[in-house]
Parts: sequence; C-alpha cells; structure tokens
Amino acid sequence: MNSNKRVTKVFAGEIPDRVPIGEFAIDFDTVEKIIGRPTYLRAKAKSKIAFWENRHEEVIESYIKDHIELHEKLGFDIINFPMATWAIPLPSDIPPPKKIDDNTWEDSDGRIFKFSDITHDVVCVKDPLAEQTLYTMDHEILAQVEDVEIGDLPAEPPGLDPRSWDILNAVIGHFSGRKFIIGPSGGEIGIVLEGGMEHGMMALITKKDFIEKSVDYLVKKQNKLDEKMIHPQSDAVIWGADFAYNMGGFISPKMFRDMFFAANKARVDNIKKKYGKHVVKHCCGNVNEFFDLFVELGYDCYQSIQQSGGMDLADVKRRIGQKMVLWGGVPVELIIDGSMDDVRREIKAAMDNAKDQGRFILGTTHTIAVGSNYDNFMAMIDEYWKHCDY
Repeated sequence: MNSNKRVTKVFAGEIPDRVPIGEFAIDFDTVEKIIGRPTYLRAKAKSKIAFWENRHEEVIESYIKDHIELHEKLGFDIINFPMATWAIPLPSDIPPPKKIDDNTWEDSDGRIFKFSDITHDVVCVKDPLAEQTLYTMDHEILAQVEDVEIGDLPAEPPGLDPRSWDILNAVIGHFSGRKFIIGPSGGEIGIVLEGGMEHGMMALITKKDFIEKSVDYLVKKQNKLDEKMIHPQSDAVIWGADFAYNMGGFISPKMFRDMFFAANKARVDNIKKKYGKHVVKHCCGNVNEFFDLFVELGYDCYQSIQQSGGMDLADVKRRIGQKMVLWGGVPVELIIDGSMDDVRREIKAAMDNAKDQGRFILGTTHTIAVGSNYDNFMAMIDEYWKHCDY
C-alpha cells in the first residue's frame, strides 16, 4: 500500500496497513541536515530577502529540488505546501524595502520590518496602515479596508506568479499518486480582524455591520481565489488561522457561530462540492470548546492537538476520533529541547492513545520548527517505525 492509498483510507475511516506519518512543515535548519546543503525551503527570512533582491530563480530551483529530495529521503506519507515552499510574489513596480541596518528594513508605505533570531522570519513590527487592513488570527492579510468599503468584488482577484505553478507542477507531478498531496487554496475566513488583534477585537463589538460586510466580501473573493490556487492533482487543502490561545478561544464559540460560522461553512462547501478536496484544519491553542463547530463545519482532519495548550490526545480521540482524522501526538517542545528518551516515550503514548480504530496520523503538535533537535527528530522517526503497524 503506497502513501496516497494509506492516507486516503484513513480519511475514509478505514484501517490502513500502518499509521501514516507527516508534518505540517519542516523548517530549513532541519531540512539542511537531511539533504546536506543550504536551502531556501522553509527559510522564510532568507526567501523574503532573496525576493526583495530579485533572486527569484535561486529560490525557485531550491523550492523544487529540495522539496523533492527532502520527501524522498524522509519517506513520509504527506506532502504539504506551507509558507516558503512554493509561492513566488507577483512582479511589482513598488520598490523593495530599503535596508536600514543589518536586521531592519523600511518599505515605501513606512512599514518597518525586523529579522527575528527566534523564528528566522522577517516580521513587520510597525505598520502605519494596520487599521486599514483586514486580517485573520494568524496575521494573514485578507483585504484592504477600502476594497471592502467599495463593496465590489474585483473581477479577477490577484493570482499567482506563473512560476509558483511551475513549482507546484514539478513537486506534485513527481509525487502524485504516490504521496497524499495537501495543496494550496484560497484559504479560510477564520476570525476576521480589522487592524490587527487589539483594534480588531474591539471592532467585533463596535463595528459589527462592517465586519459582516467584510466577511461576505471575503467569502466571494476567496471562492474565486480557489479557481486560481487549487491544484487538480491535490488530495486536500489545509487552513491555518488560529482560534485560540493556551487558555481557550480568542472569542466564544457562540460569537464565532453568530459572526463567522456561515462564512467558513461556505468556504468548506466550496472546496468539497466544487473541487472534491478534503479540508484539513491546523489550529494551535486550546480549542476544546470548538470541536463541535469543527465537526459541523465539515473539517475532515484536525492537525495540532497542542498538549502544552491543555489538549489531551486521549480525550480528543474519545470526543471526535470517529468524526475527524486526528494528526499530531508529539509535542514539538520535546523535539526542540526534550531528550531522545522523552520523544520515544511520547511516540508510544501517542500510539496507545490514538492508534486504535484508525483515523490517526502521527506528527508533531505544530511543525519541526526552527531550533528543533535533529537527533530528537531522528529518534521520533525511528520509534514511529516500531509502533506504526496495524
């Protein structure tokens, strides 16, 4: 049984030959140890700076060659396309940000960007236009407020640089039919914020009419983006807007149902009915109160199960393990700074708690993040093979 058939069986609620294994993302420092050379793959800061410096072809070559080699060597069952693995920015007449010092840039709109030594990303630390922007909880920019105020959906939402499709075609074409492919889409609605977290939370109460109008606009916009972004050879899409922090939801389940449920259900229905793809939901934090909503929305799989956020794998399995596929089980914190013995014990515990009756994929509770201990990751894979068979 190959990987594609194995994961497809899991999504169908059937028992495969073994528990599948996969990761939402594997960051560049671990990729480099596996393939034995520098890479742009999941090197978010390095890729962004290369784009600013017009070195697109270097990045494209790495995204194709290194993604293929990584998964050939790992032998995991799932191929995913998170940030810094496939998307090439469209050509623009806007000048790139100007470098102020070794770790700081400023763009023509006055946004200030800084390099984070913790995440190895370039993040916006000052945005004069923040209150004119609609965001999701994971800070994805959904639209500019003036677009929503106009109220007219653009005839053709911005698409992709054709070279992005070259990357998708190359990697997906190489693995299609062998691996389970989770490709890009127009994305979810999530929880819509006007002007970022603090301002946006207030807007949920004080500007309900505007938020309602924004949500309606975004559903139409992202349904159209699906036409440009869903790859015909993909098996599923994955969405990553967060709903909660470690103590519970950013908003109550009731507020989510009242304001955002219908929009997210429309997005799920568009993916399933029009394109026939599974929908995987990645979400950090303590989402115990949201599980019934996740099932009702039609998510096929929940990826994360953050133990450090109060999520218990055995409890989650009892509650929704026959309604959704669960993907996770290994705390990323152990991969970063635990011992190999800790990791091995957690693999066995995850299998004991979630393997029974299927609908389980082993992986970390988030990603193989920057700073992960390579030996711990190798111990995770080695121990997986001891317990994965049905």
